Amino acid sequence: MKITRYKKVQKYLKFYYNNFGFHQPYQVLIDGTFCFAAFKEHINVREQLPKYLNGNVKLLTTRCIIKETEKIAKKTHGALTILKQFGIHECDHKEPVSGAQCILSMIGKGNQKHYILSTQDRDLQEKMRNRAGVPLLYLHNKSPTLEKPSKASYDKVGHSLETNPFISEAQNETLKKIKKALGVEEAVDNTKVIIKKKKPKNPNPLSCKKKKKKPADRQTIKKDGVAEGKVRKRKKINDKITAVV
Repeated sequence: MKITRYKKVQKYLKFYYNNFGFHQPYQVLIDGTFCFAAFKEHINVREQLPKYLNGNVKLLTTRCIIKETEKIAKKTHGALTILKQFGIHECDHKEPVSGAQCILSMIGKGNQKHYILSTQDRDLQEKMRNRAGVPLLYLHNKSPTLEKPSKASYDKVGHSLETNPFISEAQNETLKKIKKALGVEEAVDNTKVIIKKKKPKNPNPLSCKKKKKKPADRQTIKKDGVAEGKVRKRKKINDKITAVV
């Protein structure tokens, strides 16, 4: 698995851990559509999901989902074989209902049992996106994919520009202290966020180089070779004339 893909999964799981109380072993609720896609693409679900989520995993289904898959066993015999390998969570339905209805009742409004839903059913996925705290897992390009937390999950947490939903409250407070120590302050003016930075202080005088002063008594020499206030003296040279015989 690529590093960027691995980081995304851990980031999303951390979001559910910090805000909705998810923990290992993760309870993955699987329906017939997911098993049918896994069988078609030759994916080993029991091997791939724990590796993808990088943790302990409980693979679960319900009796209603198994009953629904049995009705179309001729087309989905391989999917039924995969489905029967997983543990069964009791759904309390006396009469079997459809897999989608069973899953909706199992998860409820708040997903108190912290299920990660694995399904290829688009309609069911859309319904779950409107419920906060329901991670969606599906197969995309022969690979398990954990979807980014939905808008309903962000709204439930109360995500805003001031807070980061992927870190805990204690970590967020520590982050604010670090920003304050570095001189970065955030002020919210209606809908506009203004970041104010403290102005840099004056430089340390000890670290600055002193300017070299020119000596005041130095005299400037004129172009004609005569200094100010002084006359240049010429040395007399005694010329010796030698007689040439």
